[in-house]
Amino acid sequence: MITGTVKWFNKTKGFGFISPEDGSKDVFVHISAVEASGLDTLNEDQVVNMETEMSQKGPQATKITIPE
Repeated sequence: MITGTVKWFNKTKGFGFISPEDGSKDVFVHISAVEASGLDTLNEDQVVNMETEMSQKGPQATKITIPE
């Protein structure tokens, strides 16, 4: 899993971006991945763990968890 910090997330629009701590390209996150992970929303500057997959537009977050 990759650790990152939520750059921004707009629940109304249903997407946002997470900045990986390793400095790699920002990761797109869709509301469907958030909800599938049992979460309601993400907050700016929130630390998360995630798995990613490549989409046509770049990395996309899947399986998001909140570190304890």
